[in-house]
Amino acid sequence: MTTQTPIDAQKAFSGTVAPTGADILDASKLADWMSAHVEGFEGPVEVLKFAGGQSNPTYRLNAKSGSYVLRRKPYGPLLPSAHAVDREYKVIAGLYPTGFPVAKPYGLCTDDAVLGSWFYVMGMVEGRTIWDGAMPGSNATERTATYEAMIDTLAALHNVDVEAAGLSDFGKPGNYFGRQVERWTKQYRLAETEVMPEMERLIEWLPKTLPEQTRTSVVHGDYRIDNMIFDAKKPVVRAVLDWELSTLGDPLADFTYVAMAWVTQNEGRSGVMDLDRASLGIPELDAMVERYCAATGRDGVPDMNWYFAYNFFRLAGIIQGIKKRVIDGTASSAHAQAMAERVFPLAESAWKFAEKAGA
Repeated sequence: MTTQTPIDAQKAFSGTVAPTGADILDASKLADWMSAHVEGFEGPVEVLKFAGGQSNPTYRLNAKSGSYVLRRKPYGPLLPSAHAVDREYKVIAGLYPTGFPVAKPYGLCTDDAVLGSWFYVMGMVEGRTIWDGAMPGSNATERTATYEAMIDTLAALHNVDVEAAGLSDFGKPGNYFGRQVERWTKQYRLAETEVMPEMERLIEWLPKTLPEQTRTSVVHGDYRIDNMIFDAKKPVVRAVLDWELSTLGDPLADFTYVAMAWVTQNEGRSGVMDLDRASLGIPELDAMVERYCAATGRDGVPDMNWYFAYNFFRLAGIIQGIKKRVIDGTASSAHAQAMAERVFPLAESAWKFAEKAGA
């Protein structure tokens, strides 16, 4: 299995640039809004944009009172459920008082007259982002502690009292995986460019074999090592980032998604399958399962092959959308073309895991 989870094109927080064109914000209007809504704010404000292709444009704001992060909806017509910065803000605002590591929420603006689209402001969390699961430059002890911190933080998320956090209405009732399989099947059909036998088999098999959902928690939706900020000196998670796909659902969705690192090759990214994990100090997946279960009061996790099949299927659906845009000429970059070429391997990987799960 050589496929790497391919959502890295959306990553942000890789340096800042001066915003240009449609990315320029009205700093004066923003400062006025922050003066009224952000506790302790002192202007003026300097606006820088984080480099990267994230779907919700993200900015660093430097002011006399400190640094902040702003995330806004893109301008122009959007799909109804896409770019829901209000949902991002809601989950961060719900989690922050519980002590879970997220940036401090300062305010949500739903008045397009301020900056032209909805946005929210949160605190700037300084630290380091780990892009490569091999953690080059670290030692074995640091790697072990970092991976354990990643799993402990996920367990803490899944242990949050949803009602106490004000998030009991953050997702729909019913089987999470059922809704997700239906959603990504529809997305795939809308972007379909040719018949792929593996995808056809998965579309038939996945809904018939949905696992029973025994727990409901906040689900991050894209939980992996490069979606968090670690302390600059210690293996401690200071903030979990990128809540665009969060909802209420089956916590095993998050755990099995992060577990995919152990069945994907590294290639300089989050996979660890082909690494010499013992010498590097990267724990084995069995140890991560045991640690997660101990922290969440589980006796164990089900056979993960179904979940891996689903996760690869979901990724194939996402990348098929990019492939359709490449063919249509609306995503002509070399990177988009390279991403599009991953659809077949992702579908093949998904079906191999389906077969291991008894398909």
